[in-house]
Amino acid sequence: MTSTPPHQSILDKPFVLDLFAGPGGLDVACHRLGVPSLGIEWDRSACLTRYAAGLDTLHADVSAVRRESFESLPPEINVLAGGPPCQTYSVAGKGAGRKALEEVKEFIGRLMAGDPDEEIDEKLRNLSDPRTALVLEPLRYAIQATRSPNRGHRPYDVIVLEQVPAVRALWDRYAEVLQEIGLPDGTKYKVVVDVLATETYGVPQTRSRAVLIARREGLGEPSLPGATHRAYEAKEWNRRNAGPVQATLDEHDTAEAPSRSAKDEPDHWVSMRDVLTERKTPFLVRSNYGSSGIPGRRGVRTDRQPATTVTGRISRFVVFEHLDDDIVHEGPRFSMNEAGMLQSFPPDYPWSGTAQAQQVGNAVPPLFGAHLLSAALGLPAPAPTTMRKPWIPATEEQRAKLRSHGCGVADDCTARCPRPE
Repeated sequence: MTSTPPHQSILDKPFVLDLFAGPGGLDVACHRLGVPSLGIEWDRSACLTRYAAGLDTLHADVSAVRRESFESLPPEINVLAGGPPCQTYSVAGKGAGRKALEEVKEFIGRLMAGDPDEEIDEKLRNLSDPRTALVLEPLRYAIQATRSPNRGHRPYDVIVLEQVPAVRALWDRYAEVLQEIGLPDGTKYKVVVDVLATETYGVPQTRSRAVLIARREGLGEPSLPGATHRAYEAKEWNRRNAGPVQATLDEHDTAEAPSRSAKDEPDHWVSMRDVLTERKTPFLVRSNYGSSGIPGRRGVRTDRQPATTVTGRISRFVVFEHLDDDIVHEGPRFSMNEAGMLQSFPPDYPWSGTAQAQQVGNAVPPLFGAHLLSAALGLPAPAPTTMRKPWIPATEEQRAKLRSHGCGVADDCTARCPRPE
């Protein structure tokens, strides 16, 4: 079997269904690539952000759509994407994580064997943590597509999934069954799985993601996106996890900015300063990511480095400014637009609703998502400058139309929308 030539799309008209779509990371990537998408999102505030951004959305529970309204989805959708919540599985390596993995493996086997949905749902209700069932949804959607009269029983051509590194073992299992066993109708896929670093794709942030790219047999061998930037190495910057702020700022002032690499080598990673250009004063960021609340473990980085992993606690990151007269003081913390830019969202993305920091932290970095989708579809790799172009928000009329489709009425949620509890 020959691979598809570079930069030649494997699909005439790709159309992405984005499960667990959040505020729109993958959908922004689709928009920049000129690929239509539809996102399914449970959280009300994330949907408000999506409506404001002009993204097609269903305010719904992913599982409920599969069970109750799959036939209403556009039949031309041929790409399945998303990152299911995996909190119960992310403790892999410990007792709870291994137990969750074994549960998932058992249900994957039953799904691929074609067991009735009703029987599987009954068993899933007995799980110690119902969120474990959500990691099965991409596979269940893939199977449901082959059973859909509205689609002509046509399977998805491409599947793209991403999550935290601990989910690598789950994606490996997905790959095994998709390649060796196939869906109940006999459809098989070629699959690649790996853990990738987002800064190696131009995202101004160190964030590792476990990814899966699958192509239906006959569409060529899938491949991972090629890195465009170098990996960030903390040792090169003598990163300190604790110690006086002034000493770290002094190191910041004397450090040399990374030089440009040779033409045949990847570019250097992108720093916070490169994207947060409105901040004219050199700054230092102290985050509590991975600190378990222990001050001595807090990470410290200067504006010449990429950000640490942006999480839902990004609004708690403390920013210190270093003035010309060697005075150090606490400056303004990151705005939501700045936090979004560290995730590679456009500078003027219309964050809306509540818990905006959580929306930002949970999102797929759009630039990274664009690289994944480009590799999956055989499209040219996106340019970072393209991703940073101004974002045109939806007009009030457009928002009303999007919400009428996504929630049921133009200005509110309805009974069909998920309830917060």
